[in-house]
Amino acid sequence: MSVTMDDSIKRWTAKRKTALVIEIIQGKTTVAEASRSFDLSPSEIEGWVDDAKRGMEPAVS
Repeated sequence: MSVTMDDSIKRWTAKRKTALVIEIIQGKTTVAEASRSFDLSPSEIEGWVDDAKRGMEPAVS
């Protein structure tokens, strides 16, 4: 996982969520690894990834 991600994050701002989602999309980490590292449910992280993908679709259409 990137050194820019802090394991003690308590509040997930849009900027932090975006950084994590980008790492997942780039293959630098997985949903499972992030879930364990940050004590988040996989479904929550997957929701962030899905939201990001939906937001990208209009940009590349």
